[in-house]
Amino acid sequence: MPKARWYIAGSCVVALAAAGVTAAAVSGSGSSSRTRALTSDEANRLAITRFRNYEAGGRAVTITVPGTAGDLVLTGSIDYRAKLGYGVVHGTGRDTSSDGLIEWTATSVLVDPMPSTPAAAPATPPTTGWFSRPLQQTGSSLDSALAITLNLGSDRPDNAQLLPQNGAMWVGHDQVAGRQTDIMTGPAARGTAETTGTAATTAGTVRYWIGADGTMYRVQAALASESQPAVIDFDTQKYSAVPPTPAAAQG
Repeated sequence: MPKARWYIAGSCVVALAAAGVTAAAVSGSGSSSRTRALTSDEANRLAITRFRNYEAGGRAVTITVPGTAGDLVLTGSIDYRAKLGYGVVHGTGRDTSSDGLIEWTATSVLVDPMPSTPAAAPATPPTTGWFSRPLQQTGSSLDSALAITLNLGSDRPDNAQLLPQNGAMWVGHDQVAGRQTDIMTGPAARGTAETTGTAATTAGTVRYWIGADGTMYRVQAALASESQPAVIDFDTQKYSAVPPTPAAAQG
């Protein structure tokens, strides 16, 4: 059955905390001689970076998910107010059995496997061909990356004072698509089960590439049992409004 490959992306088992996702600190690119404590300005930018995504309403993203069989690359958009993602998945260095359209929420994933997958997700999704399943909180590197990406938006800023107290650090400078950014370690992006508390709970588990105004341009998070991190790049193409979940999708 074509949908079977979508249940586990790669053979790894992702280590998850009660939050649903745990990401280990990973080495980032960019120039840095050593890590140091955040300045007040850097802490403030880190504190508002997830709020910036919510404030924008939505962001265009490219998510690269590593796997032993090859990477999965998802190109699409996230509506951070509706908590809804939509895009197209292509395998890189692997067969095309996982290629197709995908739409997800904090609890469910809809997939439409396609033998000839378009380069970009259509503005109006097909009304047939969809399969529905729960978003897995263990055992799927794809689902972990989906949960991380969806939770990179928040309807309020984090506590800038708590971030340094919980170990957030400045790592270095880097350019992302021509934009100058600071790389900072910070709170783990929440998974689907974590709904309480602030984001300043597990600093150092994710790296954020943040612009001068607090805009998030890249996030890198390691998944347990994978040698390469998942990478979420923002503004890789023009943002398109995320369509509602296809009414014809069947479980």
